[in-house]
Amino acid sequence: MTESHTSPSPLPPELSARLKRDPAGLVAAVVQQYDTREVLMLGWMDDEALRRTLTEGRVTYWSRSRQEYWRKGDTSGHHQYVKAVHLDCDGDALLVEVDQVGAACHTGTRTCFQAGGDLGAVVGERPSSRDGFACTAPSGNHEG
Repeated sequence: MTESHTSPSPLPPELSARLKRDPAGLVAAVVQQYDTREVLMLGWMDDEALRRTLTEGRVTYWSRSRQEYWRKGDTSGHHQYVKAVHLDCDGDALLVEVDQVGAACHTGTRTCFQAGGDLGAVVGERPSSRDGFACTAPSGNHEG
């Protein structure tokens, strides 16, 4: 399927202008269960996939490997029903809140992050104010 992300945007101009796409015209979509806040998967959307997601009530992605649109659950029955879609502060990522039916991962696990496994990171501890450290948020953007 050659429905490409290079044609004029099917999104409202004010939304299209806020999106920062990668060189392939895609934006990362982090998918989260709406009620438990469980992170389910990461997918990719071009403008048309986002338009479909915003207007149809089901999540549509752009498959980078197959170069076609796919709607979660059409073949597996593991549908994702849209509850909300948010754009991050930089415009380069979406948060898609869904009601997930069944497994979100193509491996059959509830989340793609279960399938990938824990990488064994050292767990950090935030200093308490009792230790004499102020617990203030850093200024500036999230890249620092």
